[in-house]
Amino acid sequence: MDPAPSLAAAVPADATAYLVTVTPDGRPHTAPTSAVVRDGVVVARGPGRRTRENVAAGGVVSVLWSPAHPAGYALIVDGAGEADGDVLVVRPTRAVLHRPAAGAPHEDPGGGCTADCVEVAL
Repeated sequence: MDPAPSLAAAVPADATAYLVTVTPDGRPHTAPTSAVVRDGVVVARGPGRRTRENVAAGGVVSVLWSPAHPAGYALIVDGAGEADGDVLVVRPTRAVLHRPAAGAPHEDPGGGCTADCVEVAL
C-alpha cells in the first residue's frame, strides 16, 4: 500500500476552497476562501463576520477544496479553527481525498461507504 500523501501535497492546484462552520443554532454556514497549508495547519484568508462568530462559538471547521478536474479528488479537512487577525487557522484532526467510485452508489446496502477515499497524513 502506498503511503498517505501529506496534507500540503494533497491541496489541489488552483482549486477553490470553502470554509464550512456551524452556527450556534446548528445550521451549516459555507463561505469561499483562499486557503493554503503552512507548517501542518490550514490558513484561510479573510474569514467573514459569520464565519468568525461560528468559530468563536464552537471552533469546529471543515475546509473543502473542490477537485481540480471533474474526475479528480476533493480534499476535505476537518479540524479546530481559531481566528488570528485577518486569517482563520485550522488545526487538522482528519483529512481525506474523496471522490465517488466509478459506477458505484455512494453507500452500499450493508451501510458502508463505496466512495474512492484516500486518507491524508497530518
